[in-house]
Amino acid sequence: MRDDQHGRPFRDAHQDVESSQIAPDTPQARSPAYRLAFADPDFLCRDELRPVRLQLELLKPQLEMDERGIQSTVVMFGGARIPAPGGEARSAALRDMSGYYEEARRFAQMVTERSLATGCTEDVVVTGGGPGVMEAGNRGAAEAGGCSIGLNIVLPHEQVPNGYITPELCFNFHYFAIRKMHFLMRARAIAVFPGGFGTMDELFESLTLIQTGRMDQVPVLLFGEAFWRDVVNWEALAEAGTISRADLDLFRFVETAEEALAVMDDWSLSGRRGEIPGR
Repeated sequence: MRDDQHGRPFRDAHQDVESSQIAPDTPQARSPAYRLAFADPDFLCRDELRPVRLQLELLKPQLEMDERGIQSTVVMFGGARIPAPGGEARSAALRDMSGYYEEARRFAQMVTERSLATGCTEDVVVTGGGPGVMEAGNRGAAEAGGCSIGLNIVLPHEQVPNGYITPELCFNFHYFAIRKMHFLMRARAIAVFPGGFGTMDELFESLTLIQTGRMDQVPVLLFGEAFWRDVVNWEALAEAGTISRADLDLFRFVETAEEALAVMDDWSLSGRRGEIPGR
């Protein structure tokens, strides 16, 4: 039987799912064994199907972004607990960091204004999809009238996607590893704002991939030099020899959206993509 809609000689999978739902009410038809394998959630969630689930999580966002023509992204990492100016904060210290929310919003807005000229196919803002700095990134993109991506992750205390993500680009992940791949697969720049363990993990994984030559060198922009020098003793790592002195050139400290964009522009003009310092 030909599937005329797609020009294929076989029935569409959707058709067979619908047909299986109107099967006769018999012990055989009610048995889990009778379910189509790809329409059986109990089967797909078995431990033995983990390789298939990993592949599905890689493919679903990949296909959607390919269909929308998204070629490159600007990644934004940062703390979920940093509030918008005037918003509720867990502590006075976090309240004092609300300026980073505003700077992240401005940065995303400025990046997206440029992205609009490409039809939102280049330099599309991508965040972790949650609150704090992530919300600021998607918010800035929405205020510029463009699209942005949210890569959410299922957490024990339920992460809810923020309301500024482009709905068709709001994805959800079970596997941190696949989510991280999607953060970096199209990255043209990585902007990192103050944050906690998750932000540190994302930053150092990115730096490691660049340091080891497993991904192209792209601008890694650390917003808030005082914060980053306070929480990481970069010089001590170089002095101890656990990293090379050249590895300190893998990132740049910036304070404002304008500074970050200037670094990105200089990077593009100098053609340094793919260059690994010290190699």
